[in-house]
Amino acid sequence: MVSFPPCKINLGLNVISKRSDGYHNLETCFYPIPLTDVLEVLPATAVSFDISGNAIPGDASDNLCLKAYRSLQQDYDLPPVKIFLHKVIPSGAGLGGGSSDGAHTLRLLNEVFSLGLSIEKLKAYALQLGSDCPFFIEDKPMLGSGRGEELTQVSIDLSGKYIVLVKPDVHVSTAEAYGGVTPVVPHVRIKEILQKPVAEWKDVLKNDFEISVFARHPQIGAIKEKFYQHGALYASMSGSGSAVFGIFDNLIDLRTSFPNDFYWSKML
Repeated sequence: MVSFPPCKINLGLNVISKRSDGYHNLETCFYPIPLTDVLEVLPATAVSFDISGNAIPGDASDNLCLKAYRSLQQDYDLPPVKIFLHKVIPSGAGLGGGSSDGAHTLRLLNEVFSLGLSIEKLKAYALQLGSDCPFFIEDKPMLGSGRGEELTQVSIDLSGKYIVLVKPDVHVSTAEAYGGVTPVVPHVRIKEILQKPVAEWKDVLKNDFEISVFARHPQIGAIKEKFYQHGALYASMSGSGSAVFGIFDNLIDLRTSFPNDFYWSKML
């Protein structure tokens, strides 16, 4: 059985407070976009995991796809499977590609073996993999709070808009991103801002990681500026990673401006 795990962008990201468990409380809007990996899960005589496409940092045995299988296998005594992942979504970009792969592995296993797990049960397993993994169980726009795992549906639809996504060859670690942020409760909450037209988001819908990340990596901030120079309605860094997206009213091709970077564009 084959699935196409999508990635997400963050429409606003406010770091509100430091928690006693070492994490941070935040608020954001997760919005799925149709840049996808390819994931296949098949019954097999022995567990195997094969990867093609973009390289994935770290040991393959620690991949979230395998962790997803192990978490369900412990509770449901699953037979061996062959997992094949073709990686398209860039890693370390703030796009949640690895989280999506892990969540979609849970979804596929649920279907392949007819486990009958509910959405909420799948989200509980996904949370064991990572704070943003539960979002990918449904792949719908969601407001995220807490560590990002507390999800509520939000009415927002960017259909008909065009998105341009660029990721430079820069790695921004999560620790680095959070280390540069001073938590603060915003005056206007993201849910309220998203009710406004996209063209009014520019000066009010913020990603708190941008100030420190742009200071350390000015080439990331330069991408955002380039988008606005070419007519973006809204542009932002996604999550705590190095990818930047721009939302446009019309189709635009900026590939010549970013010849050495990962570049992707599509109508939403």
